[in-house]
Amino acid sequence: MTLSGALNALKSSSLISWKSSGRLQQTIGRYVEVSGNGLHSGKASTVRIWPEYAGKGRHFDFQSKYSIPASIDFAQQASPLCTSLSTDGLRVRTVEHLLSALEAAGVDNCRIEICNNDDNVDSEAEDSEIEVPILDGSASGWVDAIEEASLVVAVDQWGNSSEQLSPYLNEPVPAIGRQWFSIAPFEDSSYIKQIASSRTFCLYDEVESMRNMGLIKGGSLDNALVCSASEGWLNPPLRFLDEPCRHKILDLVGDLSLFARLGNQGLPVAHIIVYKGGHSVHADFVRRLNESFV
Repeated sequence: MTLSGALNALKSSSLISWKSSGRLQQTIGRYVEVSGNGLHSGKASTVRIWPEYAGKGRHFDFQSKYSIPASIDFAQQASPLCTSLSTDGLRVRTVEHLLSALEAAGVDNCRIEICNNDDNVDSEAEDSEIEVPILDGSASGWVDAIEEASLVVAVDQWGNSSEQLSPYLNEPVPAIGRQWFSIAPFEDSSYIKQIASSRTFCLYDEVESMRNMGLIKGGSLDNALVCSASEGWLNPPLRFLDEPCRHKILDLVGDLSLFARLGNQGLPVAHIIVYKGGHSVHADFVRRLNESFV
């Protein structure tokens, strides 16, 4: 697709302008497979990431029957502890770490297949929901899988490549907050070195209440940092002194990737300042950008 054709396929507004990133859309060179347990469900699943045509973007293949695009249009309104995508009664939970790695690594187009590994799962209710494995609580496992597969230029069904576009913010968009760590995720290997390995975290005093809510069933000291008000970190050492703050950036990149469309970049080209960020706040921010087209 030519640059003019790509621009015509996307809407711009007074808030957002789509501009060339200077590269072609990419996909992975071959399929990769990663298995693990879900943080909240505790259930084992296998994720297979497949190459995809240019312009198709990133999407989840549900039961080989349904497709859920990794788009803000499918993000649930209230998911404070994770980002979930849903449509027609189907839901994919905890997508943020995987999407963060895909966005930062430049995997613009891919098909993500998730299979439940639990042979005992046979009820209609359980079949309607799947969760991305938490791995070690960071994005490193996903980054490693992407690097193993390598990247290639994506082409469409007719063998044509497409210019990759980036959304540029034209004016400030207020958001809650401030906690400082500054990074340009796409410069050199800064995401891999400074963000990808930062793990998810929680407060020890909140663990029991979250489990009573049916959450973090797969959570452990192996895939999450746990902090006690009286004893400090229960599973040191931290990979960085400010690892929790860096993980917030990891989550942010994954959530902002939901602004991606047609195989183009999701993360806005802007100076983004986040204070006390969370998945709900991130999703509201992306919805604000999305609504500028209406």
